[in-house]
Formats: sequence, structure tokens, C-alpha cells
Amino acid sequence: MTDALRAAADTMRTVRDRCVWTQQIGHRDLVPYLVEESAELIDAVEDGSRADLREELGDLLWQVLFHAEIASRDPDDPFDIDDVARDLTDKMIRRHPHVFGGETAQTPEQVLVLWNAAKAAEKHQRRSVLDGVSERMPSLALAQKLLGRAASLAQSSPRPGDPVETGVVDPGLDETPRVRGGEGLQVEPAPSSEAELGEALLGLVALARAEGWDAERALRERLRALQDRIRSAEADLEG
Repeated sequence: MTDALRAAADTMRTVRDRCVWTQQIGHRDLVPYLVEESAELIDAVEDGSRADLREELGDLLWQVLFHAEIASRDPDDPFDIDDVARDLTDKMIRRHPHVFGGETAQTPEQVLVLWNAAKAAEKHQRRSVLDGVSERMPSLALAQKLLGRAASLAQSSPRPGDPVETGVVDPGLDETPRVRGGEGLQVEPAPSSEAELGEALLGLVALARAEGWDAERALRERLRALQDRIRSAEADLEG
């Protein structure tokens, strides 16, 4: 650890020792602050200055140091920021065999294949493509993640005659909507950029508001149904 990072960790330790507010804080108490600081960092990345980005990275780092300091005092299973850093270094070396090992990757797609293979080897105890997906993700991010996991399941176990191609959602789950070349939900005109996609999504939210529907709840409920279908498809494959 560099001198600057060590000084930050030592500062955190001193604050924990001497600040009566900080002494009362546990991991769960920090969650709202972690969410807030993450959101502020995103704002800085997307619409802030270089100074904003530097400051918000520091605030998020403080959250990491805070959690690590709390963990270091656990009576049953302590670990500190050095343990966190070592684990991270080991994982990143495993996940980049084309950098630190003998593998070769000339394209981003090849890198992703190696990354996923290394991750699968680490997480071999996982039994579902949904394992490790946090339901606390923002709904749209969760939707994109779940559709990606559904597609990976379909690609790994396609049914005879089912197309498996980029952009096709789920050949293996009958009730999952397909989205391919304008099929499925019709948006006119079809978005051709992220900016136009944003306008289309905003239009759907405006429709929900006009109809008195809860857009967030509607998507969450649809995602729960999608998760159920994915798990059902996995059970069928295992059977």
C-alpha cells in the first residue's frame, strides 16, 4: 500500500478510535451512505468536473476504508484493508490470464471469454445463473442484467431449432419476450441511440403516470416473473 493510502487507512483507524459517532456505526448503518456516495460519484463521472471526480472517488474510498476498519475489529472473523487489497489483487490476476498468464486475447470479446471462464471457476458452487445478482440494483440495471443471464442460459442450453444470436432474448424461456429487429415491444420510431432510448423510456414512464400506474413496481414485478421462469428453465434442464 502506498504511503498516501496507508495514511488514509491510519486516519480512518484514528477516527474510529476517537469519534463517538463513528464508534457506534456498523456495516448495516453505513449502507445508506454507501448508496449516496456511489450516486454522487456517478454524477461526477457523467456531469462533473475533474475536481468533483477526484473528491467523490475519495469519499467512496472512505466508505471502503470504513467498512474494512469495522471488519478488522470483528471478534470472530476479522480482516483489514490489507486483506481486502490482497484478495482483490489475487482475483484480478486470476481474471486476467492474458496479462499475467499464458493466455492470449486480441479482442475485447476474447477477454470477456477468459474473464467469464475464470469467474466460473471461482464461483463453481453457484447453481443458478441468477446467483450473485443483487435484487437491490436499480430496476433498469437489474432488467439488463437478468436479460443477459437469461440469454447466457439460452446460449449454453439451446433447444433444437432455436436461434441463438446477439440481441435475441431467451430462446429457452417460452414466456420471455423476444427482442430482435423490432419484434416484441414496438417503439415508433425504434431508438437508434442511447439518447433516443432515453426518450422512449421517459415516454413509457409518462404513459404510466398518465394511467396512474407505478412504473417502478411494474418493472419489478415483471422482473420477479422473469426470475421465476429462469429458475424453472434451469430446473427443467437439470431434470
